[in-house]
Amino acid sequence: MKILLVTDAWLPQVHGLVSTLVELVRQLQVGGHEVVVIQPGQFRTRPCPGCPGLEIALFPGARLRSLMDAADPDAIHIATEGPLGWAARRHCVRRGLPFTTAFHSRFPEMLQAAFRLPLSWSYALLRWFHRPSGGVMVPNQGLLNRLQERGFERLRQWTPGVDTHLFALTDRTRSSASLGPLAHPVSLYVGRLSVEKNLEAFLSLDVPGSKVVCGDGPLASSLRARYPNVHWLGELPRQELVQVYAAADVFVFPGRGETQGKAMLEAMACGVPVAAYPVDGPLHLVGESRAGSLRDDLREAWYEALKLQRHDARNRALLLGWGRSGALFLSHLVMLPRHRRQRLRSEFAVHGHEGAGITKLSHKRHPVVE
Repeated sequence: MKILLVTDAWLPQVHGLVSTLVELVRQLQVGGHEVVVIQPGQFRTRPCPGCPGLEIALFPGARLRSLMDAADPDAIHIATEGPLGWAARRHCVRRGLPFTTAFHSRFPEMLQAAFRLPLSWSYALLRWFHRPSGGVMVPNQGLLNRLQERGFERLRQWTPGVDTHLFALTDRTRSSASLGPLAHPVSLYVGRLSVEKNLEAFLSLDVPGSKVVCGDGPLASSLRARYPNVHWLGELPRQELVQVYAAADVFVFPGRGETQGKAMLEAMACGVPVAAYPVDGPLHLVGESRAGSLRDDLREAWYEALKLQRHDARNRALLLGWGRSGALFLSHLVMLPRHRRQRLRSEFAVHGHEGAGITKLSHKRHPVVE
């Protein structure tokens, strides 16, 4: 199958959605599918307001339409609601092309917290965006239920997976070259250093041992200054990140608005129990298993997680590998009818294209964190 993926989130951006999409593409390619990615690097861009390090495409319409027609796909998936997502949606609707979309995060709540934008406005806009989609992929049941209550239709649960070969079990904690000798127990956070991650709930936690933070973001400088006793590693290549997980005793996930929690799943795959609040992402990934402890009191969750066995966390992650996730993603796609593909192919042959710049994914490991 030839799949067209349109996304405003792609390398060299560094966050969890990029990591998810890169790994999804690799999984689909391993399964024998061809994936064409249309992403911001193929367009003129500008920095996204309020999001340092993120670039958004400027006026992508004409070029995006040409690239979409040149791709000649069997299925179209629009992964984001940014400029490329809106332009791709518009093209599909005008041409009568079926497509699927995804709802990755509680973006309206973030806009409300940052700009006091009413939730009703944001959800109305996103409901309009996803309305013509043949299937809206949502990472967990809790978020799916809330979207149903807000009038979203054709929702499909799809949880991104984890690379259980790269993120492998360690039976006991091991020292890491990135960390050196540390006092145990070692508490770890991996992810973006930004307001919505609620990181201070972890940094101020009154627990023994050492605290380690791996990641970067707009709050990095201020948090480093306020918490000098924390071990700050910045962004790390994924192979080094595996070693950091192996050195941890507890993975602390302090976010309250998370829908996925990819770093949490990576930690579990390495055998690191999770301490988190009982919110959508952790509830879905950890649930009632012995992979972690979910409590409204994060300190209490930490002490309970410390007692759990590493193999139980690993066993839970094995149920959420990319093999199962990739197959579920494929099952949710909506195929373009054969006569639509033939018409597009003939029109493309007549009018020509701007096909240069089609993204090909290398097998180089990139430093991606959530």
